[in-house]
Amino acid sequence: MTEQVIKTETKINNILFWICFFITILTIIMVLVEFFTRGEYPSSHIGIFYVGVLAIYSLHKEAIRFLEHASPSKAQRKGEIFVYFWIILTAILYLINFLTKNSFSYTKYSEEARGLMDATYLTLEVGAVFVLARILKLIMIKFFYKNE
Repeated sequence: MTEQVIKTETKINNILFWICFFITILTIIMVLVEFFTRGEYPSSHIGIFYVGVLAIYSLHKEAIRFLEHASPSKAQRKGEIFVYFWIILTAILYLINFLTKNSFSYTKYSEEARGLMDATYLTLEVGAVFVLARILKLIMIKFFYKNE
């Protein structure tokens, strides 16, 4: 019975990964459009939704590991790509803004553009989800792998 539950939950988690991947791509496109148009497009406000989907995927993945007592070294690490990508993307956006003398920090009307700050907040939130998932993994290791 437990094997069947784990098998089902693993399938669900794979679907959640691809949903999260799709929403990541959508969010990246929206963030890039907002950044490069210098505020011509308003903020998408997709951040909280995206971080919520990412948290659902991450927590579900850790719950499966907890349920099956999966060895931490064998765990899939494909979700980490979201964190690394956001960090690199945001750093590149800061570099572009710097090299263009802050031209992406302001709209053509000299108002503050929110694109870079929105990307920064989103990156930090994605990082927080990652760290919370890692903390759950460490707690699991402490309670299930004391002798290893």
